[in-house]
Amino acid sequence: MFKPLPVFIGLRYAGAQRRNGDTGGLVSFISGLSMVGLILGVALMIVVMSVMNGFDRELRERILGIMPHATIYNSAPDIDWPAVRDQLAADPEVVAAAEVWQINALARQGSAVAPLLVQGINPDTIVRVSNIDRFVTPAAFNALADSAEPGIVLGKGIAEKLDVRVGEHLSLIVPSNADGEQEAGGRHAARLAGFVVADIFHSGTELDQSLALVSWDQASALAGGGSGAGVQLRFQEMLAANWTLRRLLKDLPAQGFYGTDWSSTHGNLYQAIQMSRNLVGLLVLLIIAIAAFNVVSTLVMVVIDKHADIAILRTMGASTREILLTFVSQGALVGLVGALFGGLLGIMGALTVTDLVAGLESLLGIQFLKSDVYPVDYLPSELQWGDVALVVGAGFLLSLLATLYPALQASRVQPAAALRNEQ
Repeated sequence: MFKPLPVFIGLRYAGAQRRNGDTGGLVSFISGLSMVGLILGVALMIVVMSVMNGFDRELRERILGIMPHATIYNSAPDIDWPAVRDQLAADPEVVAAAEVWQINALARQGSAVAPLLVQGINPDTIVRVSNIDRFVTPAAFNALADSAEPGIVLGKGIAEKLDVRVGEHLSLIVPSNADGEQEAGGRHAARLAGFVVADIFHSGTELDQSLALVSWDQASALAGGGSGAGVQLRFQEMLAANWTLRRLLKDLPAQGFYGTDWSSTHGNLYQAIQMSRNLVGLLVLLIIAIAAFNVVSTLVMVVIDKHADIAILRTMGASTREILLTFVSQGALVGLVGALFGGLLGIMGALTVTDLVAGLESLLGIQFLKSDVYPVDYLPSELQWGDVALVVGAGFLLSLLATLYPALQASRVQPAAALRNEQ
């Protein structure tokens, strides 16, 4: 005979429910409903956690792959920025450094106007701290320094707002600061420069709506010798960027240096992703718990239906422990099957949810995520096997805990009373 005996009997009960008349059919239906709820709950939690992992990955690898971990500035006009860059790059916590100008400007093409952040870059050094070269062609970098017709690289969102294409012209307008040039009437003159669109990049992030690239010399001219020059930095540890930045500022010999790190620009987004992951994970875990504890109702009905069988087993010498394990085994089977099938369904969903949503967007002609509202313009997903193991294990464990109460009730059935009631 199959050993151990309690497991054998429990598995027979689980497989024989449909053959036990009306009560057996009802028990089978409730048991199936519990299993379906557990499958959907486990699958949904795996998909949700994978999507949150995807947003976290896109923040680190795309948004902060293009933008630096920190930037150090100084408004003094006589700073030797290449020397400052080399000094900062020598620090062991700094992976790379590149000089940059950052200017807030308005882009105008015809009657269309759009605000944007203009970065004046050195193409030879910017690729050390940014992966923007993944989205911009080498020819576009070369066109930025064209003295006859300087180029500009725009994000896709800006280009759509201005309705411009590669090869077309636009103007950049930079408001003058208080120390800038004045018109005859004493008003401060805005600086204006024309550019030809060298390339349009599509990173799939919010940067498509705000970032533009020009050459270092063009940005310097637009800034009019004012503030905005600095050094962009990429660190070994992204989460320690603030502490590393403070230490670097103290080590610089000259006065007037100040800086910002990614937490001041994208820290709220990072915290929102982490909070959303925790809250959504908690809600879905409650769904799994509800589905798992439906096993209680299933086993309670089984215990009621099997009173006579329990009494006979007790009179044949079955111990309280064996009766307990019999019904725990039955509930564990429901939990195991539900958790495993839910895990498989969740893995399939996590691996295909990005393509499914993209296909649905294409079919309906609607874009659910837009980079001017959300961090990215598509639904990312990153499956982590540790999450799968955690969710499947939690689903099975909750199902197992749910079996304890009805199993204890079954182990307390008195043989004489149960057989008397069956007469």
